[in-house]
Amino acid sequence: MEARDILKRPVITERSSELMAEKKYTFEVDTRANKTQVKDAVEEIFGVNVEKVNVLNYKGKFKRVGRYGGYTNKRRKAIVKLTADSKEIELFEM
Repeated sequence: MEARDILKRPVITERSSELMAEKKYTFEVDTRANKTQVKDAVEEIFGVNVEKVNVLNYKGKFKRVGRYGGYTNKRRKAIVKLTADSKEIELFEM
């Protein structure tokens, strides 16, 4: 997998914005990607040094539309902590 295939999108919530002050950035990643692949992808795309990667798995939720039921897609989220000497990632560039 290429680096752009591993990182899908940044997760931008109130909680993830608070974590940015501690140099922790949250991304939605491919469900098959492991911590090492996520680390390499972030370092390659943003040119920073990664200290640590935490990964969270989310099961799909059951949803109904009328009499039909199904599950939403499962997701995988990664919280990436940068080293103290690395520059910050600019997620909100225009």
